[in-house]
Amino acid sequence: MFTNHLTNFIYSDTFANNLTFAIEIMGTLAFALAGIVVAARKRLDIVGVSMVCGLSAFGGGTLRDILLDRRPFFWVEHHQWLWVILALCIAAMLFLRKKHIELTEKSIQIPDALGLAMFTISGTQITLASGSPLLVSVLMGVMTAIFGGVLRDIACNEIPQAFSDHRPYAVIAFAGSWIYLAIEHFSNNDWLASIFAFLVIVTLRMLAIKFDWTIPSWASK
Repeated sequence: MFTNHLTNFIYSDTFANNLTFAIEIMGTLAFALAGIVVAARKRLDIVGVSMVCGLSAFGGGTLRDILLDRRPFFWVEHHQWLWVILALCIAAMLFLRKKHIELTEKSIQIPDALGLAMFTISGTQITLASGSPLLVSVLMGVMTAIFGGVLRDIACNEIPQAFSDHRPYAVIAFAGSWIYLAIEHFSNNDWLASIFAFLVIVTLRMLAIKFDWTIPSWASK
């Protein structure tokens, strides 16, 4: 009896929506904190910190929505997030010091992996629902997940970390998006596809960090 109730609850829309929202919160905050770390290293003022933090948190999804002509933007529809980001920036400027930066980077690795998975899948789902081809849906999923960081680094006059640190960040998102599409196609179960792809992306991301996986780069000679 209990097992049946638990199974029904796990597969219910309420549980799925609450779980998705919780992961979105962790992912968004992780992306925002990554922006704050970069801004702190550049010694930006409060305006610069807020802009870089906002780009890091919302840039990928906003760029996707612009390309898909989709409105309203997430941060317009859920404008309370802007207050959260602003409060986070102010708190960081008041309390975050150089000695805290490395600790902050390490502490957001797991939420960042969750955000990578969540935003890859949601970006793929949104694009696929718009009637776009599979490859476009995959690329939009990757864009949703990583282009906030790309825009953040460009704003700070840096080569985007996603393009230069040789870690398989975008590659993992790319693979995870295809896994989601494949399972969704063969099972016709969006929930199952989302959960499986989510777990694959998070697992691969954490393994990449633990074992320092890298991808090939341009040969120097």
